Amino acid sequence: MAAATKKPNRLRLAVTLGAFLTAATPAALAPAWAGQGPDSVADLAAGLVDSVVNISTSQTVEGARGIPAPQAPEGSPFQEFFDEFFNKQKDGTTNAPPRKVQSLGSGFVIDSTGVIITNNHVIEGADEIIANFNDGTKLTATLVGRDEKTDIAVLQVKPTAAKPLKALKFGDSDKMRVGDWVMAIGNPFGLGGTVTTGIVSARNRDINSGPYDNFLQTDAAINRGNSGGPLFNQNGEIIGINTAIISPSGGSIGIGFAIPSDAAMHVVDQIRRYGETRRGWLGVRIQQVTDEIAESLGMGPARGALVAGVTEKGPAAEAGIEPGDVVISFDGKPIGEMRDLPRLVADADIDKVVDVVVIRKGKETTLKAKVGRLTEEVAKADEKQNPTPAEPPKPVVTQLLGLTLSELTADLRKQFSVASEVKGVVVTEVEPGSSAAEKGIAVGEVVVEVSQEPVSKPADISARIDALKKDGRKSALFLIANTAGELRFVPLKLDE
Repeated sequence: MAAATKKPNRLRLAVTLGAFLTAATPAALAPAWAGQGPDSVADLAAGLVDSVVNISTSQTVEGARGIPAPQAPEGSPFQEFFDEFFNKQKDGTTNAPPRKVQSLGSGFVIDSTGVIITNNHVIEGADEIIANFNDGTKLTATLVGRDEKTDIAVLQVKPTAAKPLKALKFGDSDKMRVGDWVMAIGNPFGLGGTVTTGIVSARNRDINSGPYDNFLQTDAAINRGNSGGPLFNQNGEIIGINTAIISPSGGSIGIGFAIPSDAAMHVVDQIRRYGETRRGWLGVRIQQVTDEIAESLGMGPARGALVAGVTEKGPAAEAGIEPGDVVISFDGKPIGEMRDLPRLVADADIDKVVDVVVIRKGKETTLKAKVGRLTEEVAKADEKQNPTPAEPPKPVVTQLLGLTLSELTADLRKQFSVASEVKGVVVTEVEPGSSAAEKGIAVGEVVVEVSQEPVSKPADISARIDALKKDGRKSALFLIANTAGELRFVPLKLDE
């Protein structure tokens, strides 16, 4: 896939890089060949391939009609006729019989009792899962559990006493540096155990495959069929699970992605213990801190996650976290950018009390938050934010920064269908070509705060802008609510 080919069916055999230099190698010769890679990974690969498996699955799918039902124009009297006719065909003898669909991927043993790790997309929907070992042994696998968000699945096979399994070990992916040599083993294109080598090309890659993207990027050849296979470091430890590639043709072009072992171990451990993944929950809606937002908040270099909303009665609300706070540290770990926070919260132990460091009005504050558990119910609750109520508005209109602003009267609330809980100053016009228009502010939206101060009438906004200009600020941070009450922060330049 050109964007992120989802997800190569994994390598059967994975190889890690061996020792690069021997004691007998002259130090003067080290830079010459060390820069080209290890002299050989044969010994390393030989000790690992028996623990890497080919995952073959089969799935029964319903036979499809040869001709799909046509779609008539909306409201056409023919649509009822088409539906009735083709539904009869579906139940008739002309239907194709159910058929088996085969799929191939890779996996690896992490426990000699028969625990195997692979990608969720390798086994998703499978009726039968077979683990094929390097020596020809075939064992039927059962699904212990899976996690769609990180694309990890845990399988269980029953090894025989005559052929015990050898478990691989996870390494520390956080210690991997860009340029470190790595080795992959897997089952590309169903060919069987294949070893490839390369380097770590990049870290912390976000390929928009899920909310917790944090991939290692490698140029080791990863192809379809490698999905679920291991990526090794030079000590033979697994530091990644090969998962996706970027390719216009479906073959390797040297851009592959692996789930870091540090993230995978947490998910695997929870699946083995509970049969599911139990993630932490903070109860905030966040957005990226841009340079403009950082300048408007007077916080120096852009960093952290800007809190745009707080779920009522959630862990963040109980801890005193407020919209407009910038979270720069969670449980002792720095938040370099917005997407760091969801990963750290998800990996945190449920009910653990952690330190959350925020910047509020230019000052750092440390708060205590008790990590909750993320469920579907609380995830839906996170989507509904409750802005702080303000004083009832009065009908006054002002033009500022390309916006025509009015106090939110009952008539305007009805006209723009603004939710009853939304309070602030309503936008009645947006000047075309203005910074406000470029930032996506729309008529009917409501200004709730300006630079972390609530506003209830246009004069409040005007006074805040004047104060910011006197302080030498170049932009103001507007907290905007859409008609449904969902919040976001928008920085606007003050020189308009």
